[in-house]
Amino acid sequence: MRKTVSIILLSLFAVLLPQTAHSQIFSKKPSRNALVAEIEKMKRTIDSLKQELEYESIPMIDTISSNDSINPGGLSFFDSEDFIDPQPSTDSLLSVWYVQRSMMIDENSIINLEDQQLTSDIPDSVYIARLKALNSFIPLPYNNIVKNHIIFYTQRIPNKIDIMLGLSNFYMPQFEEIFDQYNLPKELKIMAIIESALNPRAVSSANAKGMWQFMYRTALQYNLRIDSYVDERLDPIASGHAAAKYLRDSYTIFGDWLLAIASYNCGPGNVNKAIRRAGGSRDFWTIYPYLPRETRGYVPSFVAAMYTMAYHKEHRITPRPISMAAHLDTFLITRPLHFGQISELTGITREELSDYNPQYLNEIIPGNTKGNILKLPYNYTNAFVDNQNIIYGYKDSLFFNPIVYNNVRNTSPTTQRNAITHTVRSGETLSHIATRYKVRVSDIQAWNGVKSVIRPGQRLTIHTSNPPAQATRTTTTTASASSAKTTNSGGYVMYTIQKGDTLWEISRKFEGVTLNDIMKLNGFTKNTKIMPGRKIRIRPI
Repeated sequence: MRKTVSIILLSLFAVLLPQTAHSQIFSKKPSRNALVAEIEKMKRTIDSLKQELEYESIPMIDTISSNDSINPGGLSFFDSEDFIDPQPSTDSLLSVWYVQRSMMIDENSIINLEDQQLTSDIPDSVYIARLKALNSFIPLPYNNIVKNHIIFYTQRIPNKIDIMLGLSNFYMPQFEEIFDQYNLPKELKIMAIIESALNPRAVSSANAKGMWQFMYRTALQYNLRIDSYVDERLDPIASGHAAAKYLRDSYTIFGDWLLAIASYNCGPGNVNKAIRRAGGSRDFWTIYPYLPRETRGYVPSFVAAMYTMAYHKEHRITPRPISMAAHLDTFLITRPLHFGQISELTGITREELSDYNPQYLNEIIPGNTKGNILKLPYNYTNAFVDNQNIIYGYKDSLFFNPIVYNNVRNTSPTTQRNAITHTVRSGETLSHIATRYKVRVSDIQAWNGVKSVIRPGQRLTIHTSNPPAQATRTTTTTASASSAKTTNSGGYVMYTIQKGDTLWEISRKFEGVTLNDIMKLNGFTKNTKIMPGRKIRIRPI
């Protein structure tokens, strides 16, 4: 039956698409709104035909088992390159996380929640009363834009929200503990839903990675480890701590949680620009028109996600059962260990190991004196302990094949890594620069938040262990040595404030240094004014 439906739908596309193309050839170029409306019309037509075809031979009952890891019937709007037809299983969440990220991007790209007016049988007064009843420390505004987002979450994608609800049972208590540790509102945990739909392996078009969507340079600034073995952006807990520090810094800058949340999406610089264009107002809805389009929907999505997590039962949305361990044990690993060794001696699958330890990129936990954390479900703990004396040598010649292992080790960017400040010359391209420093174009893009266009005079940060002789080399402690006027004095690295500097921008010049670090070290408050020529402490020597 599914094959018949697919053939008919493909035939329908073959009929509709040529008609659409023909009409476009002999008419003026359609507007974006017209194209969106046409897509929606075609989608509704296809969905209705599909339902009629399926319901002619299938009884009117829910045919999806509660044990399925995903609902194939809810994925018809996917692009073909993003579509996954997973097998019914709750053993691995890889397909769940991937589909969630793809789904959220695709849905939002089709439905314009800013301009459209979605309708609901629920009165505004009920939405307002429910939001008020949440007693949120962070203000939860309500207007037509927020209402659109709430309706989208509760009515348009309920069969996706149930998966996020199931994952929330595992992740949200851990995030609450993190934000509590930093004395921040626990409601901020919802941002993981907005950022990645709780997908620890999510990768954005700008190469932001992980559940909390950190760019490369920002991740380094907040002490997340990134090398050939480990990318802590993919570790929900490690990156959750970094997100808490980032939000704490943002709130210190703006003194308003809605602005701090918006800055997480577009950066403090864009929020500051919007504030200036709005005449200095720090009210989110006043600066709203001046924010990037994606950021304008970020706060409404936050409110809608909070509402949905709290009132999903009222909308008859039930959390999907997800097979995640109720309790994890942690082990400190100081010697190289392969997932294959753990799997064969304990019985846990490599996929499960990757689910609970997504930060390890090559199924290898590297060994060092500091140690690396391994998380195991409690039911595998005894087997690991029983084999701990032999596990490191078990089939080590197989799992640590010298050729493969050395290739991974030798490409580690943490090996004598230096930060190079490269000034773009006329005629240079990213490809030329990448070849010169023996790095990848994608790495340069990630380190500097650029796409394909660069301009003469632009400064780029390059992380390499083999810089050309002419290059300006700095240690990894500085992200831009040419702009960091530092000296050593009294046991501290000192920075001389330049005209136009802000504490936030100064903190970004030093890898691993945050705004909060500088403020604490110098006894500053959010009302402290800084003057050019003044020296401030950056970090102990």
